[in-house]
Amino acid sequence: MALIAMAVYDTVENKRTSLTALTLECLANTVDFSKHRLIIVDNDSCHSTLTVLWEFIKNIDKDKINNRVALIQPRKNLGTAEAINQAWKFRLPEENAIKMDNDVIIHSKGWIEDMEATIARDPQIGQVGLKRKDCWENPDHKDPFYKSTLSFLPHSPGESWIPVEEVNHVMGTCVMHSAKLLNTIGYLYQPKLYGFDDSFMSLRSKLAGFRNVFLPYINIDHIDTDPNEYQKWKEKHAASCWQEYHKIVEEYRTGKRPLYYEP
Repeated sequence: MALIAMAVYDTVENKRTSLTALTLECLANTVDFSKHRLIIVDNDSCHSTLTVLWEFIKNIDKDKINNRVALIQPRKNLGTAEAINQAWKFRLPEENAIKMDNDVIIHSKGWIEDMEATIARDPQIGQVGLKRKDCWENPDHKDPFYKSTLSFLPHSPGESWIPVEEVNHVMGTCVMHSAKLLNTIGYLYQPKLYGFDDSFMSLRSKLAGFRNVFLPYINIDHIDTDPNEYQKWKEKHAASCWQEYHKIVEEYRTGKRPLYYEP
């Protein structure tokens, strides 16, 4: 059983309601909600998105699968990390947790089960991500930070082979964090509303002795690909704490800042 956490911030200006609707449609088509839970944290979205969210919840309930989807409404924009943390507070001690953006389509069923099987095969895997087509990581990359390693997980006769790509940084579009990792290092952290939460989590995972991997064979699409004012604002917002980011990285590396974080 896994807990999916999704932060949603759709406004009239950023025009993201259609992206949220497509992502939820994807979840309805690919996730077995008799086994997994979804908690959506709405960061004060517009009326059209709230309509989409409540319609989705009603349709899931129509299948008589109760209490598998919940909506948290703080009525303000908490940012990505704090919103996801609000959902993760409902995680069971041995439950793996997924951070998922509201602008992605996953094209196959069973992707959560594949993620969980990856962690079950190797308990030292802390992060399992689905790999976007614009990620730079590959085994031939000249930059050591983006150079990855392909391998198969241990298996017994009769089990399927699971190929993984071990990386330094797992982009957070759709990432499962193992229960063991979260019990060790805690929650997401970011200095401001947006930016660097995935980078910090990947770094903290590796410093705690875990492996970060992609499942590159699962096909996904990041559907928010057009440059827009909202995306430019997020990039500028993150860039404003670029120096602070490097300072925090150094603090993690030297042990000055503890790896465990609880808001």
